Amino acid sequence: MNPSLLTAAHKSLRFGTKLKVTNAKNGKSVVVRINDRGPFIRGRVLDLSKAAAQNIGMVRSGHGKVCYEIIG
Repeated sequence: MNPSLLTAAHKSLRFGTKLKVTNAKNGKSVVVRINDRGPFIRGRVLDLSKAAAQNIGMVRSGHGKVCYEIIG
């Protein structure tokens, strides 16, 4: 996973799937492409790249609540 690209990891979604991910705290959204497997921490659904996390204001917290929808 390249931290400078808008990508994410998910346990079961197909590679190449595009998601719109929205930070539940501030309403900011980013479109990411699934290109990796994970996360492997209980209770987590997505691992965002650093670039994607920066776009929605989540780098400082390290984790947070998001909503996501498959868009392609």
